[in-house]
Amino acid sequence: MQGISGSDMNSTPMGERATICLFGRCNVGKSSLINAITSQNIAIVSEIRGTTTDPVKKSMELLPFGPVVLVDTPGIDDESSLGELRVQKSMEYIDQADLILFVVDGGSEISKAEFEFIEKIKEKKHIIVGNKCDSIEDNKKECKADIYVSATQNINIDKLKALMAEILNKGKKEKTILGDMMSEGDTVILVTPIDDSAPKGRLILPQQQVIREIIDRHGIAVVVQVGQLKATLEKIKDVALVVCDSQVFKEADELVPKDIPLTSFSIIFANYKGALNSLYNAARVIDSLEAGDKILISEGCTHHRQCEDIGSVKIPRLVRKFTGLQGENDLKFELSSGGEFPKDLSVYKLIIHCGACMLNENQMKSRMKYANDATIPMTNYGISIAYMNGILTRAMKALEGKF
Repeated sequence: MQGISGSDMNSTPMGERATICLFGRCNVGKSSLINAITSQNIAIVSEIRGTTTDPVKKSMELLPFGPVVLVDTPGIDDESSLGELRVQKSMEYIDQADLILFVVDGGSEISKAEFEFIEKIKEKKHIIVGNKCDSIEDNKKECKADIYVSATQNINIDKLKALMAEILNKGKKEKTILGDMMSEGDTVILVTPIDDSAPKGRLILPQQQVIREIIDRHGIAVVVQVGQLKATLEKIKDVALVVCDSQVFKEADELVPKDIPLTSFSIIFANYKGALNSLYNAARVIDSLEAGDKILISEGCTHHRQCEDIGSVKIPRLVRKFTGLQGENDLKFELSSGGEFPKDLSVYKLIIHCGACMLNENQMKSRMKYANDATIPMTNYGISIAYMNGILTRAMKALEGKF
């Protein structure tokens, strides 16, 4: 069955799942459809107009494609004052969607609002789903859908899932985080500081993902804190690569011999998300910062900020020291986190983004597009820290040919 695998459902990070978004008018059956696709009663189904008020997400395995997350959104025709805000918020999912299911009533003509929405998504991978096919005759199907289903009667749901997998698989490229930076059997040292801001009892997601990839590629992952790096390098003579947390870049650069490639988790994830070139080129804007400039520090996840948090404390402190603009009002820093990303970027001189491990590639690229459209340079934690420490050239050498 193409459904949810209990062991796999939570094993794939959200940023690694293809995002499938369901859009449509109120009461066309979006919530019923997401329940039918996942074989679970996830979304509330009601005849009351506007039951879905906020996006509802559910992870599943879509065979033979792989892990996906489905997003049920409010009706696009909710015209109440609060409904308009909900619709506006849900429209942000268009940018991050790998596939859009646009659900229509199979027995009704396409409305003006539906036609306008179809025009809006025509460049995206999408399927027009004619729902409620059980209540109409074949010769009375008023809309031209790609597939007709009945979410409540489970008609053609398996065919829809097969079509979804087929479309997602087209042009799918298998990517690895480390790419050609390592080969089978290589030893890779990962420098992962454990300080007050580190989560208790576990490693952060980028570190987990890189360790898993090294193991999958039959390599050897050696995980150390920066205090043990020197002794580790003395014991292990054949090291293919050292990857460090951005905040210990300077210390790692001093300890790692120059003939061993060194980079950071943030930089390799910028490459993995397809954003390396633009983020790299934006770093030099730090040189031109002036008193009064506003800088956005943006993170793709939400977490409890500790006293020495990298985004809110360490990077602003390093930027102030590097530029010499250390007065309280010389540079202004603002923070965004999670799904929030400011609509008006024109007020910023520079955006410094995290490694985006919690965002999918579409989300990261859409944020970069917003920045580019506003002509605001955007770099990331690892690239900016390496640049300000004078080691960006070395940090990027491991990814030679990628930028």
